[in-house]
Amino acid sequence: MAEVVGIRIAQPADAAAFAAIYAPFVTDTAISFETEPPSPEVMAGRVAETLATHPWLTAVRGGEVVGYAYAGAHRERAAYRWSCDVTVYVAAGAHRSGVGQALYGALIPMLRRQGLRSAFAGIALPNAGSVALHEAMGFTPIGVYREVGFKLDAWRDVGWWRLALATDEGQPAEPIAFSDLTAEPD
Repeated sequence: MAEVVGIRIAQPADAAAFAAIYAPFVTDTAISFETEPPSPEVMAGRVAETLATHPWLTAVRGGEVVGYAYAGAHRERAAYRWSCDVTVYVAAGAHRSGVGQALYGALIPMLRRQGLRSAFAGIALPNAGSVALHEAMGFTPIGVYREVGFKLDAWRDVGWWRLALATDEGQPAEPIAFSDLTAEPD
């Protein structure tokens, strides 16, 4: 049986582990559309910027960072503020061990507490593992951007999946910034 995964809010000290987990996805696959792996310093900046508005979570197993997940704005225009994009990355040695589900299992309730309505996941295709994870978490496919990126000598499609976080109608309350949510007493 796999050791239990602990989930916590990301810290600046996690940035080097995040960079190490992410680098092979950048250099060796079309899963990420980045072409140069970000440095730990760049990752630390991304974490800090994200945490002001959305959650960024760290998965730890046996004292080692084995994955991370975060949310961010779906688009810039004001009417999109109730929607977010989500992503998860798991260290190579921890694939298919429940880390991704544990991360999303913690992330999704936070997004609901923020008052968000929809979470979207863009998945470079083919990626059966990511599709299976997202669908297991309740995401449903909504469309494909055909030949939207060129990486590793080929045009790549990106499929999009949506998870409904709320179903109420009418004027929603303003979303709560993650930094304000974490400042609230439980």
